[in-house]
Amino acid sequence: MASIPLQHITLHGHDVGYRMAGEGPAILLIHGMAGSSRTWREVMPELAKDHTVIAPDLLGHGESAKPMGDYSLGAHASGLRDLLGALGIDRVTVVGQSLGGGVAMQLAYQHPLLAERLVLIGSGGLGREVNPMLRLFTLPGAQYLMPFIFPSFIRDKGNQFAKSFQAKGYTAPAHLGEMWRAYASLAEPENRKAFVKTLRAVIDIGGQSISAIDRLYLTAAVPSMIIWGDADPIIPVAHAHAAHAIMPGNRLEILEGRGHFPHVEAPQVIVDLLRDFLATTQAHQPDLADFHALLLRETA
Repeated sequence: MASIPLQHITLHGHDVGYRMAGEGPAILLIHGMAGSSRTWREVMPELAKDHTVIAPDLLGHGESAKPMGDYSLGAHASGLRDLLGALGIDRVTVVGQSLGGGVAMQLAYQHPLLAERLVLIGSGGLGREVNPMLRLFTLPGAQYLMPFIFPSFIRDKGNQFAKSFQAKGYTAPAHLGEMWRAYASLAEPENRKAFVKTLRAVIDIGGQSISAIDRLYLTAAVPSMIIWGDADPIIPVAHAHAAHAIMPGNRLEILEGRGHFPHVEAPQVIVDLLRDFLATTQAHQPDLADFHALLLRETA
């Protein structure tokens, strides 16, 4: 399958990497923590057959800049709004995985004129629980231990082994490859700094510190779908069921035996679900008066 090349644009003085392909209604794909646009490599070409598909490297990730500054969900959402504006795209179906799900919800809330639909895959921001390892990295001083946990020589040896493994015709499970790429990226000091900033913006020692649960009522008019692997070791599938119960009209898809990266583990399943969702729902027609009415109803 042909790879979609990474392109670059400068926004607010910072280099932003992104992949873009296809024509038609726009779909924005947002990756997770320590990931990059590359995570969508099996999904993008299929969706690009009849859609414009955009997959950015969030600031602090992939080949985008790693500046000092704000790595909050709101900052990422505003950055994506500006990227879409620079690319001449006014409205999108927003798809977010893990951290990207939190960013997707923030984007839909913060910029309600942008989102036509909302799709969350193993999303953050829907409950407190999260893998204990991520919680440990939020402790004071954890960043000083990271060079010993993610040494560059281990990354280099691992990459050599992976190449040798592939040369012999073996293929590692897709989710392990995705986890290795995230691990390997943290061998670089600037990546570690951005990772810690991003992590601490959404997680503390007790678990996830940012929740969208109290604002999910605002998605009432936006067609939405939650996709989750029932074997997700990072964020429990119980979050999917809890969010589904309070999101009006939401579609829930639980994938048996899949983990935290279903778009990597079963890309065709994700493509088929997205295609069906797009074909069977009407793009939300934004109306700020309706949005304001929802807010006023909540405060009444």
